[in-house]
Amino acid sequence: MNWYISVLKNYVTFNGRARRTEYWMFTLFNIIFSIVAGVLDAVLGLGFINLIYTLAVLLPAIAVGVRRLHDTDRSGWWMLIGLIPLIGAIVLLVFFCLEGEKQENRFGADPKAA
Repeated sequence: MNWYISVLKNYVTFNGRARRTEYWMFTLFNIIFSIVAGVLDAVLGLGFINLIYTLAVLLPAIAVGVRRLHDTDRSGWWMLIGLIPLIGAIVLLVFFCLEGEKQENRFGADPKAA
């Protein structure tokens, strides 16, 4: 659960680095909660619970993605490649799966060393 504390501590922090565990656990729980919110919308017939949840986690999701890119020594601007249909998502997926640099890079110290 150390990743959870890291995500909460860096709620909308775009500098620094994020380990793969932090990024993928955040993504997993984000998907689970989004599905639950969608089901609640369908059952209750409201239609805005998932929208509120999505807006609440939008900045933290972007921030953890940027920090994950920083861990692989890439600028956060690489997130914009996701705007290219299909190819952008594949490129980002590869970047997010790559192991981070083991030494300090221009974005900070290795989060595994801490």
